[in-house]
Formats: sequence, C-alpha cells, structure tokens
Amino acid sequence: MRRPALLLTAALLPLALAACIANPAPEIATPTPDLPEAFFFEPDPGALTTLAALMPTGDPAYAALSDAALAGAPSLAEAVARIDSARAGARGAGAARLPNITADGDVTRNRINTAQFGAAGQQGFIPAEQTSYGANIVASWDADIFGRLKAQERAALARIDAASAQAQGVRLSLLAEIAGSVTDWRVIEARAAAIKDDAAAAGALAGLAKVREDAGIAPGFDRVRAEATASSSQVRLAALESERARLIGRLVTLTAQDAATVRAALAQAGPELAPTPAPAALPSELLANRPDVAAAAANLAASDADLAAAARARFPRLTLSGVIGLLAFSPGDFLDEDSIIGTLTAGIAGPLLDFGRVGAQIDGAAADKRAAFAAYRGAVFQALGDAEAGYGLVAAADKEAQLSVEERDLLSRAAGLAETRYRAGLASFLEVLEARRAADASGERAAAALGRASRARILLWQALGGEVGSAPPLDEG
Repeated sequence: MRRPALLLTAALLPLALAACIANPAPEIATPTPDLPEAFFFEPDPGALTTLAALMPTGDPAYAALSDAALAGAPSLAEAVARIDSARAGARGAGAARLPNITADGDVTRNRINTAQFGAAGQQGFIPAEQTSYGANIVASWDADIFGRLKAQERAALARIDAASAQAQGVRLSLLAEIAGSVTDWRVIEARAAAIKDDAAAAGALAGLAKVREDAGIAPGFDRVRAEATASSSQVRLAALESERARLIGRLVTLTAQDAATVRAALAQAGPELAPTPAPAALPSELLANRPDVAAAAANLAASDADLAAAARARFPRLTLSGVIGLLAFSPGDFLDEDSIIGTLTAGIAGPLLDFGRVGAQIDGAAADKRAAFAAYRGAVFQALGDAEAGYGLVAAADKEAQLSVEERDLLSRAAGLAETRYRAGLASFLEVLEARRAADASGERAAAALGRASRARILLWQALGGEVGSAPPLDEG
C-alpha cells in the first residue's frame, strides 16, 4: 500500500507546484503624483497667519455651535461607528491567524438492529440500545506558511486608517459648513444694519421734503418719491427673514440642536467682518493634511494587501487540528482514564484544477488595486484643484471687497454732499434723490462682499486640510 501512495504523491506534486506558479500577481506601479512647487495664487510666503485664523474662531456663536456639533452630530456618530466596524474587522482578521479552540459535550442514545451482526448479535453479545457520554476540546490552526492570512490582516488594518481619515473628513466638512452658516448670519446682520441706515436716511429725506411741501416751496411729488425710497428699504429688510430661516434650519441639521438653542447662540454679538490674510502653504502638504487623500492612500494600501492575499491563495494551506476528550458509556465511567480519547491531524490542501477560480480572484484584486490607485490620484488632484481655487477665490474676493467698501464710502459721501447742497438751495430734489438711490444698497453690497471674502477663507481652510492632523481622534471624544 505504501508504494501506490508514494506514486500518487509523486504524480500530484508537479500539478500542485504548477498551480502555485500559475496566475502570479501582476506588478502594478503606484508612483506618487508629481505636484507643482507652489500655488499660482499663493500669497506672500512671509505671511505669518495660521490656517486656523481663516475660521471665525473668535465668534461665540461658532464656538458654541461647533462644540455642540462635535458632541452630538449624527454624521459624526455614523463616522465613528464605521471606525469601530473597521476595528472589529481587523480584530477578526488578526484572530484568524491564531488557533481556534472550541468545546462541546453530548449525550447520545443509539438503537440498532443486532441482526446485522449475525450470530454475535443474535446471541446478545451486541447490545441493541446504548447511551454514550462525551466531551471534547477541539483545536485547529491554519499555519499560514505563505502569508495569506497576514495579508488579509494588513488589509483590515489599512481599512481602519481609511475609516479614520474619512471620519476626519466628515468632521472637517461639518465645521466648515457651520462656519459658513455663522458667517452668512453675520453678513445678514451687517446687511440689515446697512439697510436700516438707508431707511433712516430716506426717512430723513422724506421729512425734509414734507417740511418744504408744507412751506409751499416744493411739490408733494418730492415727498412721495422720498417715502417710496424709504419703503423700498423696508422691503429689502423684510426679505432678509427668509434667509435667516434657511440658516436656522441648516444649523439645526448640522448641530442636532433645536432652533431655540441655535437662535440663542446666534444672538450673541460677533466680531465685525474683517478677513485676515491667507497663510502660505505648499502643494505637497496636501498629501499629509487632506483627509480624503489620506483615506485614498489607506484604501490603496488595503487593495495592495488584498491582491497579495488573493495571489497567495495559489499556495497550499497547512492546517493542524487536534481533539482531546472523554467518551464513556456510563456516567460513572466518564472520568476514568480509559475514557480519554484524542486525535491529532495535519492536513495540506491547495488548488490543483480550479479551472481559473484563483486566477479570476487575482485579476479582480488587481483591477481593484488599479481602481484604488486611480482614486488616489484623483483625490490628490482634487485637493490640488481645491487649494488652487481657494487661493484664487480669496484673491478675487479681497479685491471685490476692497472696491465695494470704497464704492460705499464714495456714494455715501456723495449723497451727503447732495443733501447739503439741496438744503442750501444749490441742488434740485431730483439730484438728491438720485444720489440717495445710488448710495442705497452700497452698504449692503459691501457687507455681502466682505462676507464672500470670509467665506472664501473657510473654503481655503477646508481645501488645505483644516489642520485635521492636530485634531483629537473622533472615537476618543
């Protein structure tokens, strides 16, 4: 019997080796994308401002609402749960490399037909009914000689990094949206103040026209036109309430707070809109700061480990298993030395003729790695594009804000001069009204332009990574 077994082993060994060398894992290059040395719209490299200065950290409303969001926002809770899920997967992958030990016990009652044993059964030497009592400890272990399980554990650990980076991305986006909403609220307040100034000026002009009308030196039409201008300001002021309602609803969603709490936070006085200079940064810093780039890099590492695991499925698996237990046919004999039983097994198994199954798994894992690398490159250039756009928006918004403030100041001065000339009888009421109309909304436009400049800085903060690296881990509070 030994010679046929040796012949069979010798015949199967070449096929097993052929299965091992077939369908090797392809080499997939994953070079780091080349980035430019500087951003096109980057400010003076000597700027000493920090990235955090781009956010409204001095606004008490932002401080209160961002703290509330970090403590209880549903989006962050979901992100933390995904980290926990990834960690559980990594623990499971690590445990798969260790022995698996189980225990069982049983009581079995058997009844047989003794006639099947011939004369011995008919003479009563074989019992027709028998009860057995057993307890076993079973241990099995995949030796993982070729590292398949180790590669799977490496992939699971990389997915923890990906989940953590994605959670930090959620945190970054949440803070940016809250900062943008609070900034929009402050812009509405500034616009409302400018509109009230316009309404007050128009009301004073209407009062002057009424005095002149009562004195018989001006037609009533002048008063009506001045009152219409004042009424227009009131309409603009009332229209701001719909924008306030939209912002309240958005902040309720972001912070998981009720509307009364949100309104109370926004009711606190905030600083004036005064955007700070943008800090200088390097394109290469995006690779370390951006959570989406970090998540894509971790997913790429996971896909590389998946490919290694799929390729190592070509090799044989060595499994060791053992059973030790007790088996008795009477409860009183259960702990006797003769009741001890045991089995020790070493088995080896590997693909022989799988008709392309392993090869298909390798090809699929290779395609996944190519897709992960493309996603990583996409995340890198998305980050580069966001940063370029962020710096460009800051430069454009600053220019717009500067011109808008200058326009507001000039038009307000022109309106004041026109009214002075009118009181002195050197200008017609039409000239005053036209100057007032030109000045109207210039303050509102300047406030909106300053708000867009602040908004551009929030986008730049998010594009540059938002100092995520210094943030505390989400799952540690």
